[in-house]
Amino acid sequence: MTLIDVTALAGILRDAAKAEILPRFRRLEPGTVKVKSNPTDLVTEADTEAEWAIKREVERRWPGTLVVGEESVAADPALLGRLAAAEVAITVDPVDGTANFAAGLPLFAVMAAIVVRGETVGGIIYDPMGDDWMLAERGAGAWHRRPDGAEERLRVREPASLADMIAHVSIAFLPPERKPEILANLAKLRISANYRVAGHDYRTFASGHAHCVMFNKLMPWDHLPGALISEEAGGHVRKFDGSPYRPADLRGGLLLATDAESWSLLRREVFTL
Repeated sequence: MTLIDVTALAGILRDAAKAEILPRFRRLEPGTVKVKSNPTDLVTEADTEAEWAIKREVERRWPGTLVVGEESVAADPALLGRLAAAEVAITVDPVDGTANFAAGLPLFAVMAAIVVRGETVGGIIYDPMGDDWMLAERGAGAWHRRPDGAEERLRVREPASLADMIAHVSIAFLPPERKPEILANLAKLRISANYRVAGHDYRTFASGHAHCVMFNKLMPWDHLPGALISEEAGGHVRKFDGSPYRPADLRGGLLLATDAESWSLLRREVFTL
């Protein structure tokens, strides 16, 4: 058992969303939206204030826990290197899908993962607009939970032929020289989509509404929660080389499929990186 109560942490994410994120939705002042690495990589006042609120409450409840937040690492990159060796750590993405949030699109999430001695043991994806969570603890399954306590176990979709697969594919970070080939390969699938918010791509996959998810950029706050939730829902989650995904991994791409056979088929026929 982890020292961090997953349900309590889920409540902290919800409280931060209600206090710092939702009041700013479609009410952002222009000066509070800033560009980080490129024009699609944004940070808003909602991101920074929500992360601070989550960090403050985590440290109050569980003193000594390392909090590795997206915005904290932007300010202090050395923080990221402490994650793998930490006794207990929590990764935080205060507003996953900031570009959607800044554009007034109601598709964003608040995410956290619990990491104990280099292993992800808990994952939470909170949807502020739907006011519900998808969460998992290692070995205990993945669940869709509502604030009234009602919950439903999550299971990935049944496998399908390549031509019938629905995939959620993040194409922004594909190598430019390989992008034309990958985009052409996506025509082999029934549907390929991209919500520009990893949390909802994972939610769609773990709840059985997609057969595949692919990401090429790995940052722990973006993928640790969803990877664990997807595994606990029965999905096959591996880096492109077939190895398991670990909290310290920052390279290697990530491919999720309904089962190992589908993973191998997609890797061979579509994601030829």
